[in-house]
Amino acid sequence: MLYYLFRYLNELNVPGAGMFNYISFRSAMAVITSLIISLLIGKRIIRYLQIKQVGEVVRELGLEGQYQKKGTPSMGGIIILASILVPVLLFAKLDNIYVILMLLTTIWLGFIGFLDDYIKVFRKNKEGLAARFKITGQIILGLIVGVTLFFSKDVIIMEKVPVSDLTVRERIELLDPDHPYFADGQVSMERKSTKTTIPFIKNNEFNYAWLVAFIPEKIRPLFTWLVFVIIVIFIVTAVSNGANLTDGLDGLATGTSAIIGSALGILAYVSSNVIIANYLSIMYIPQSEELVIYASAFIGATIGFLWYNSYPAQVFMGDTGSLALGGIIAVFAIIIRKELLIPILCGIFLVENLSVVIQVSHFKRTKRKYGEGRRIFLMAPLHHHYQKKGFPEPKIVTRFWIVAIILAVISIVTLKIR
Repeated sequence: MLYYLFRYLNELNVPGAGMFNYISFRSAMAVITSLIISLLIGKRIIRYLQIKQVGEVVRELGLEGQYQKKGTPSMGGIIILASILVPVLLFAKLDNIYVILMLLTTIWLGFIGFLDDYIKVFRKNKEGLAARFKITGQIILGLIVGVTLFFSKDVIIMEKVPVSDLTVRERIELLDPDHPYFADGQVSMERKSTKTTIPFIKNNEFNYAWLVAFIPEKIRPLFTWLVFVIIVIFIVTAVSNGANLTDGLDGLATGTSAIIGSALGILAYVSSNVIIANYLSIMYIPQSEELVIYASAFIGATIGFLWYNSYPAQVFMGDTGSLALGGIIAVFAIIIRKELLIPILCGIFLVENLSVVIQVSHFKRTKRKYGEGRRIFLMAPLHHHYQKKGFPEPKIVTRFWIVAIILAVISIVTLKIR
């Protein structure tokens, strides 16, 4: 909202109003604002949750120190959501399609997580919102995001195209003397595309349309849309649930999300800058620079929340925060065409997810075979395995953070290593 106010003031030649034209300035303001909001409202919300006795319900898991967490306020994800939404509403362009999708993701999954926490805390139902309702909500969000990205005219990428392949309309655009040409007989054109980025590959673009290349051309677009949307739904659901499973130790999901958000912010910036994108030979995505502001607010919110969530935690984010954080990361990566980097960038979430899948599958298989279920890990998700082995909670969290930093660096390095 402030962006539009200062744009108007800039038209009136008010000194200093032009600062809001710069992504760097608005991103810095978003970080600062989100940090201030999370630190200022955090203590008040924690106190309010304590008064309302919105405390953690502890199940008997045989973990060291688990009963010390009993009564610690939950639903603290409200702090994260508020600290993201307010700066984005203040400093971003609210008519930007990417910002709209990120706001929708934040509110949608935050609401689903809030319902789950509400049922657990106020209805005294440890199971919370039924899994089928959570999955349905994630699928609906994935459907909305996929359909929007596929059909919206505002979602485009800049492609290098041989002049001979241009349509009549695109050839007319070339009459613009400022239109960029390249020495290899290609021109840069804004186009709708289902292309994405493959890490570590020289010609690192993959088109989802290739998956349905065997289908007759007349009906191919329908199947391309279907495949793309299914992939988006899968990514949103998997990453959202991965973040949810990771939120089992003080500061683990929060710190990991902050690291991932920092890497995504860098990737969004280079993808939105035509000069840097051309230098790195990566996909240039017009209008995606507003995502840098969102990433900045995300980083500030998670770091600010970590102030209260670090060991020993004064508040837990609950599903209100964890479902939203995972969904935000997934949709953000999809928008900047870096979703195939998720297994690397979100490696912590992936391992936590896989540890549960492997544990449950192995237990069921061995129970059928031997009549008694056997376990691979002492306990799943993986962070509980290390707790069972006697590692102190802060050490586990810190080492997971270190791994997350390494994975984030590797993800960024993929821009040059091909």
